Amino acid sequence: MSNGKIFLVGLGPGSESHMSIRAREAIAQSDTIIGYSTYIKLVKDLIDGKEVIRKGMTEELDRCYEALERAQQGKIVALVSSGDTGIYGMAGPTYEVLLQAGWKPGNGIEVEVVPGSSAINSCAALVGAPLTHDFCSISLSDLLTPWPVIARRLEAAARADFVVALYNPKSGRRTQQIVEAQRIMLLHRRADTPVALVKSAYRPRQNIQFTTLEHMADHDIGMLTTVLIGNSNTFLREGLMVTPRGYANKYETMRGEVLSGEQAGRSLSMGLLGWKSYVRGYLRDNPEVTLNEVARHFDAPVGEILAAIAEANSDDDAGIYQAIAAAPSQQDKALELARQWGKLRGVARSSNDAVVEMLFSGADLERKGERLNVINDHFHLHIPWHKVHQAWFTGRDNMLHGVYFLDEQRTPVFSLLLRTLDRPFDREALAQHIELIECPPVLAVAEAANDE
Repeated sequence: MSNGKIFLVGLGPGSESHMSIRAREAIAQSDTIIGYSTYIKLVKDLIDGKEVIRKGMTEELDRCYEALERAQQGKIVALVSSGDTGIYGMAGPTYEVLLQAGWKPGNGIEVEVVPGSSAINSCAALVGAPLTHDFCSISLSDLLTPWPVIARRLEAAARADFVVALYNPKSGRRTQQIVEAQRIMLLHRRADTPVALVKSAYRPRQNIQFTTLEHMADHDIGMLTTVLIGNSNTFLREGLMVTPRGYANKYETMRGEVLSGEQAGRSLSMGLLGWKSYVRGYLRDNPEVTLNEVARHFDAPVGEILAAIAEANSDDDAGIYQAIAAAPSQQDKALELARQWGKLRGVARSSNDAVVEMLFSGADLERKGERLNVINDHFHLHIPWHKVHQAWFTGRDNMLHGVYFLDEQRTPVFSLLLRTLDRPFDREALAQHIELIECPPVLAVAEAANDE
């Protein structure tokens, strides 16, 4: 390839005052300017005397190929995007086209990405400080992304309490995606969650509306609108949408004393290690709860609860509970050991939390391919054994209680519990049959950090 150059230029929100110096320099150095016609209008005062190629909304790849062809002729090309060219912009498809054409960095055509302020930054700046804590952006455009993928991302972001910026929320043909996004978000967020609708940020037709998640879809939303949905702590005050950093978790006021139990400059009492100690305290105070009930109480996988129990010590025990993790790839040995326990109670849960409990003997357990079958005269149960990633042995009152088989998300696939607690919960006795994890990973990391 010849020695042309492609600038991938992010123009920022649209006003010249928010365009970077480097973006201006790139446009000034270029022979050819390529972009969506609306973006070309944003730089009309900077492109006199240059070749200008305007393309339509769905002609992104055409813009890439035009840029490649001009660069192959030795020209300097500016391929412009609004916002940041690497965020829903032209940088990604341009690199894909170049690589498919055999281009390599340092071999022929030079490529330079010029970053700009994305809509998420620009819109947030106009409404206050909604992105001061963890956030994510999700495009509702299903032109290139299957809707089930978008729906899963919405559900995950909503459940994880991210502030969410919705790009491409609605168009003339896509009118129901924003309604469906609202429905999914409401599964995990309060109806009065603050929402900001920012249209054409820093452009002549800029429009800002504040609303709530419940009424979000009732407003005028279009392709030039960015939707900012707050998290559970985001608030509206004096016309500002603000997401707190979390100082209230540690200090009485923004300039006040440190709260009891907290230390300045240290992780919160509910940080990783502190949270696990809190779980153990909860277990001490509530000895009647089951592990699944504890997991639901903390909205955490059962595996996280077991890890907290495993890190207990004489000064910080977990009430009646004990736990030891089998080493990786020891699941089959754990199953074989459970078979030897005789009379068992098997517990399986559906995705909707329906629970099946069965009484059987270890001899009824049979591995067959990727399945673990439990077959007797009363029922047939087929467990997806290939999903089992780890085994945890549990004890109650220092007696062996059973074994939990967990998947990669640390949620139970299946558990086998003894019908009679007649065996001591003995690490050394278990270790005679199966390799166990010697030291809880989190404690090992903490000790290493203290050594530093």
